[in-house]
Amino acid sequence: MDKPHILQVGPYPEWDQAPLDAAYHAHRYFEASDKAAFLAEHGPKIRGIATRGELGANAAMIAACPNLEIISVYGVGYDAVDLDACRARGIRVTNTPDVLTNDVADLGVGMMLAQSRGIIGAEAWVRDGSWAAKGLYPLQRKVWGKRAGVLGLGRIGFEVAKRLAGFDMEIAYSSRAPKPEAEARGWAFIADPVALAARSDFLFVSLAASAATRHIVNARVIEALGPEGMLINISRASNIDENALLDALESGRLGSAALDVFEGEPKLNPRFLSLPNVLLQPHHASGTFETRKAMGQLVRDNLAAHFAGKPLPTPVL
Repeated sequence: MDKPHILQVGPYPEWDQAPLDAAYHAHRYFEASDKAAFLAEHGPKIRGIATRGELGANAAMIAACPNLEIISVYGVGYDAVDLDACRARGIRVTNTPDVLTNDVADLGVGMMLAQSRGIIGAEAWVRDGSWAAKGLYPLQRKVWGKRAGVLGLGRIGFEVAKRLAGFDMEIAYSSRAPKPEAEARGWAFIADPVALAARSDFLFVSLAASAATRHIVNARVIEALGPEGMLINISRASNIDENALLDALESGRLGSAALDVFEGEPKLNPRFLSLPNVLLQPHHASGTFETRKAMGQLVRDNLAAHFAGKPLPTPVL
């Protein structure tokens, strides 16, 4: 039987590319100089799309593939996939949850520690001779025992909160409804993001992105977090009003931020680059060898299950 034709939207590591090429005719959209012409030529034979969370598949791409059956996303976020277009045509959509949950939670907590304790600046203080020339590094802020808020207690948010409990932090969360497993641990449910921010020293954003959550962290939430608060985003950039965030960081109305995602990344707003009170990371929360290999395997497992007529391991639609 001839191998199915798939559209590969972005590059993958070689350990994923080789088995993908062995199982499918992978048409590399990301290498095409004239992408419209590329879709016009190859779209009619495409049965699957392999994409990444931040690249997704828009309505035009989906429309150019009239025989499309499945979109397999490398990543937990699928907000860049036009789900309405998929629903209208019965196109299946999968993602790669669970396998990256713990790495993302680890980085979120690591960013909190690095920013609160000034770890990056302190390392530079040693390397550039400031320790010897100027003495002790300026005092920073403690983490243990503080109040933490988790906006979005899904898989990742739950793991973040578990880690924060190890620092004896007072934990509260916001979700669609109270969660029994959180209540059993003594974590307080606060439905309103503004109220959650007001009682938090550290506010973690870990909820899935959608039209409903766009800019859920707005100027009111940021103001409530306040001049000694820290915002940590390990979800999607669209969940935060970046202009409101930048204004608050520049004016000191927000103490600090630690961010792994940005609007328009990797070309982030240059205002971020001059701020001393923000930790910037290159959207690499899932960036470990072990997790990225597991993500690639799950992308291929979903494609293989679909074309074999078997249940999808991790369906979204």
